[in-house]
Amino acid sequence: MTRAGATQAGATQAGATRAREWTALLLAMGFPSFMSWLEFWVLPGESTEPDPALTAIFVGGKVVQFSFPVLYVWLSCRDSFRALRWNPRGLGMAIAFSGLVTLGIFGLYFFVLKETGVFADTRTGIDHWLTKIGAASATGYILVAALISVPHSFLEEYYWRWFLFGQLQRVVPWGLAVAISSLAFMAHHVLVLGYYLPGRFWIAAVPFSLCVAGGAAVWAWLYHRTGSIYAPWLSHLIVDAAIMIVGYDMLFGF
Repeated sequence: MTRAGATQAGATQAGATRAREWTALLLAMGFPSFMSWLEFWVLPGESTEPDPALTAIFVGGKVVQFSFPVLYVWLSCRDSFRALRWNPRGLGMAIAFSGLVTLGIFGLYFFVLKETGVFADTRTGIDHWLTKIGAASATGYILVAALISVPHSFLEEYYWRWFLFGQLQRVVPWGLAVAISSLAFMAHHVLVLGYYLPGRFWIAAVPFSLCVAGGAAVWAWLYHRTGSIYAPWLSHLIVDAAIMIVGYDMLFGF
């Protein structure tokens, strides 16, 4: 093969690789939002009876979502698995950041917004969705809260920081990767918060979603700095636990 032919073949292969990478990234960014729209805006309906189909679709969607990154990386760039190994770097920063966020969440909810009516319909939305998945009790809520706070937060860090942010860094500068991955992480939260804050999209759902994007940016920076998902996971876990405590107070009170 001539030098010109080899150059052209290399450019073609590079273009195909870049197209494959962006296809995977766009699918990873869009799928959670599609599933949130389906699970919160389409399937729940007005019925107050448990819906096994909704539960099955919810679980199935999570299986598909969290299986995709490991399959893609296994087939295309196995060196990325190194970042999943245990690494304690950044745990102190993670605790400090999530501690400040937790104080902000509790202060804003318990001392500012709780009696204002902002969450007037949120309890109904939470109760309705828990009913649909058969968890409409204090015990059911605590179980769901534990699953969201611990294993699900780990899986989200693996998905959004290790995979999406990590793969974005291969194709764009790291600062842009932080912005894109954080906004993508925010997108499905807009749909979820819109469901739980009906009629308060602009004054509550959007501002809270922007806070989510800010947290995601810090977690991406922490992942970039430490090369480990364990610090952002710990921070994510603590913040999710704080949010679950607020939800428990909305439903059952302390």
